[in-house]
Amino acid sequence: MSKHDHTAAAAVPSPTAGGDPQDFDICIKLIDQLWSLRQAMLERETALKDELEKVLPEYRQSARNLIHYLTLRSVDLRPLQEQLSRLGLSSLGRSESHVLASLDKVLGLLHRLTNQAWQDKSTEEPAGSVSSQALLKKHTFRLLGQAPAGRPVRIMVTLPAEAATDANLVRGLVDAGMDIARINCAHDTAQDWQRMSAHVRSAAEAVQRPVKLLMDLGGPKIRTGQVADRPPVLKLKPGKDDMGRVIRPARLHLRPIDSTVQVANVDASIGVWEVWLARLKAGSSIHFTDARGAKRHLMVIHNDDTGAVAESLQTAYLTPETVLTLGGTGGKKKHATLVCQIDSQQGALRLHVGDHLRLTRSGLGQPSAMDDDTDTPSPEPAHLAVTLPQVIDQARVGERIWFDDGRIGGVIRLKTDDWLDIEITQARPEGEKLTGDKGINLPDSKLNLPALSDKDIEDLKIVATQADMVGLSFVQKPSDVALLRDHLQRLGRENMGIVLKIETLQGFENLPELMLSAMASPVSGVMIARGDLAVECGYERLAEVQEEILWCAESAHMPVIWATQVLEFMAKTGLPSRAEISDAGLGVRAECVMLNKGPYIIQAIRTLDDILQRMAGHQAKKRPLLRALKAWSGTDTPASDAMLATPMTMNF
Repeated sequence: MSKHDHTAAAAVPSPTAGGDPQDFDICIKLIDQLWSLRQAMLERETALKDELEKVLPEYRQSARNLIHYLTLRSVDLRPLQEQLSRLGLSSLGRSESHVLASLDKVLGLLHRLTNQAWQDKSTEEPAGSVSSQALLKKHTFRLLGQAPAGRPVRIMVTLPAEAATDANLVRGLVDAGMDIARINCAHDTAQDWQRMSAHVRSAAEAVQRPVKLLMDLGGPKIRTGQVADRPPVLKLKPGKDDMGRVIRPARLHLRPIDSTVQVANVDASIGVWEVWLARLKAGSSIHFTDARGAKRHLMVIHNDDTGAVAESLQTAYLTPETVLTLGGTGGKKKHATLVCQIDSQQGALRLHVGDHLRLTRSGLGQPSAMDDDTDTPSPEPAHLAVTLPQVIDQARVGERIWFDDGRIGGVIRLKTDDWLDIEITQARPEGEKLTGDKGINLPDSKLNLPALSDKDIEDLKIVATQADMVGLSFVQKPSDVALLRDHLQRLGRENMGIVLKIETLQGFENLPELMLSAMASPVSGVMIARGDLAVECGYERLAEVQEEILWCAESAHMPVIWATQVLEFMAKTGLPSRAEISDAGLGVRAECVMLNKGPYIIQAIRTLDDILQRMAGHQAKKRPLLRALKAWSGTDTPASDAMLATPMTMNF
């Protein structure tokens, strides 16, 4: 049936008696608009025929629906939605999973309202309201496994380093409700990952339920290089009250050189020569001149095989050049020793708004002369290296750059062959410290970085033997996905699940193409990695971006993992914030929610399990579920029970 057959005025009967002529005219216009949309969907599907043929047969219908959804959302539908709602029809607001079927349903009703014939078109539709749910359920099961009873959303937990040596820790996570374990290959060693994997399999077998394993590749993460350590200086400071009076002496542990023993209830520890240390006894007095030239002394209060503990009532600064002298009073012979071992302090650059920072290809990071507490202006600003030097070639003047999860912001002002000069534009008034191994984001830069590093390719050998699915970090282009598929095929794991980690602006913008590429693999899904994504897109845009990812993935019937900073404060402190409880509740719209490690992770898992079970009765994807609200019913028998007991029939 042609477009003309549906919209020609001469073919449209007059409205029935009692009908509103204005509504009739609206129906005619809506039919024309919706039919144009339908034609555009099918035309775009035809134009992308070659791309569809690359998709595995079991994903073909999902890929078609994705294309229809992208066509639908390429125009502003709000005026059309308003008119549909006025007529009491579906406004297509929840049509993601079955776009063409939803549109055809509305077109069919509009034809009935205008007394026009309508032919069933279900054979042309890739998915209906029921079959689309079945497709998502099937794809989710293949990637994430079976959901637990009473909770349709799985819980994933990032394993801490201790999981490699503590099987009971892993068992505790599984007992609390962990359905999927995540190993971050950017940390720990291959041997650690294998031990973690073994502990996960053992715990799953013990509780007689499957627990899936995801291993994330490190990917082309751009980080800061190391900053030169600061000189080893130990500040020993007693506790004081608001009036400056000492209420607690500073306690120092003196241990043999190279000893790693730790002692409780001390403020610091230093290494000294064992021969000198053996002379110390409770009550011994130690005298020294500290790094500022102030004369200080320590009183030994305890000694044993691990060393000695001494107290000071005054603030003191010790360095490896500090000489400690035992005795020397009452004619006794003095015994002196150098402080031989003070742990170096991690290097850091302190940056303020207006400062300049050079990002270099290599070398240890160094502060500017001003950071050295001098009054002489620095001839060169602070500088540090970037772990991926090709960034210097590809970044451009005027582009933004962010450090350490967006804590420090800047703009590239100058570029040379060897470095970028960055003006700091965002930092707290008191300044920010920037250390090594912190993330760098360049949201404006069109970076062409390798999808898989040499380390990733080596790590894949272990991942292929241990994991159920692999996380492709910082994925940006369809060719990145194809490269991973090639390596998995070479390793005999072409059936391994692939998780697209969307954490860059380019990855978000290319999401549909990435999903089509992933559909050439038997099992795939999407992770909303909200940490880096927030920095890349801007925090104010994150809520919008994560919504759009959820919609796009639903249109492709592809499972989503809701990740990064879920109940993070609770996992670290044991107490959740109000905001993160609400955020965790939104996770019910995904197929899996990921928690990061923390000392209170068991409590966080149990809390998330409770939240997701409660929310499952109220929300399914975007669709609100109208469960009976017993809190306000005022009766033991809700009205809905009586209504549902009477069959309802509707005639068209």
